[in-house]
Amino acid sequence: MSTSATRTTPAFQTLSGFSSCEVSDALVKLGLPHGGHIPDIHLLSPVDPKTRICGSAYTVKMVTSSDTSAPRLEKHFVDTATPESVIVIDTPADTKSAVWGGLMTAGAKSRKCLGVVISGRARDLAEHLEQDFPVFARSQSTLGQSPFTRPSEINIPITIYPQPSTSMFPPVLINPGDIILADRDGVVCVPQSLENRVVELATRGREIDAKCLEEIKAGNSIKETFQKWRGR
Repeated sequence: MSTSATRTTPAFQTLSGFSSCEVSDALVKLGLPHGGHIPDIHLLSPVDPKTRICGSAYTVKMVTSSDTSAPRLEKHFVDTATPESVIVIDTPADTKSAVWGGLMTAGAKSRKCLGVVISGRARDLAEHLEQDFPVFARSQSTLGQSPFTRPSEINIPITIYPQPSTSMFPPVLINPGDIILADRDGVVCVPQSLENRVVELATRGREIDAKCLEEIKAGNSIKETFQKWRGR
């Protein structure tokens, strides 16, 4: 399955046709050391290898339930999610409980959300699969959200750090409205300000890869082909 938001900009419509790998390559060329890649997050649902989503980020910040100083939401964050958005949830580090379950998927589908990306865990995998809803997460758990964590804020900038925290990989800042593109290779965040440049570079990168593939299939060496088309 492939789903993308109906944003009307030509750049977005073109961007939604690229793979996460092509987009990451473009972002690296634009100076983002992480290439927009949110590490260690994998596709849990559905099982279709062609699953891909592309839409605007609707961000959610989770905190531990013991954090009494953090803000509290009046409504459930799924109930206020924007149609055709990708829900992006940042969870406290090393959380072993899930922050997303089958009922949330039902609510997100009813609001026409495209999928969810979680820097933590999900549960009720069979229910997500039955509803054919895209869920990307670091892992799964049998434990529910309560009494371990709670949602605190929505539509704010969030920073997702790699796990473990000792990793040298840089964290990824996600602002509300940034473009989230996710497929079986991983999840990438494209800052809105770089949308047009990413399209330009990804288009050129695809053209070069096509030429490389043609020559490699014809029997040319990978080293010579890369030197010719990629300059290395």
